[in-house]
Amino acid sequence: MRGTSDQQSESLVVLSPEDLVPQEHLIRRIKPLADRVRQELSPTFSRMYARRGRPSVPPEHLLKASLLIALYSVRSERQFCERLTYDMLFRWFLDMNIRGGSFDQSTFAKNRTRLLAHEVTPACRPLPRDWTLPRPQGPHANESASPAVLPRVYRLPRQCR
Repeated sequence: MRGTSDQQSESLVVLSPEDLVPQEHLIRRIKPLADRVRQELSPTFSRMYARRGRPSVPPEHLLKASLLIALYSVRSERQFCERLTYDMLFRWFLDMNIRGGSFDQSTFAKNRTRLLAHEVTPACRPLPRDWTLPRPQGPHANESASPAVLPRVYRLPRQCR
């Protein structure tokens, strides 16, 4: 007997992006490293931005988004912002909640100049000597976020040479 397709109406479900990212996913090992760098840069960000005025997209989100773009080979910042509206892994990595909107792709261009002027971009700073990425294991060991691919994120852009 053929089953029927029941269209489910919207119902109340309490979920967070944390619940939707598998515990063994490789990105869970990368996020603490990105958060450590974010904490180190927090005082610099506080000096860069005015205390009053319209709030901007947090620069931490933009740097972590740039890391996601490199790790997942997203073709453009525009495509990343579109994908951010539905990709819960990206939302979890950026510490965004499910209901919040994405940010506009022009935000990257506007803030890139500011970050490079203050030499905040990780590509403009040398990596710490103790910086290592845990070796991938398990079902996600061959994903694009492997240690062999990650150093490409830290190549010096032309503005920093």
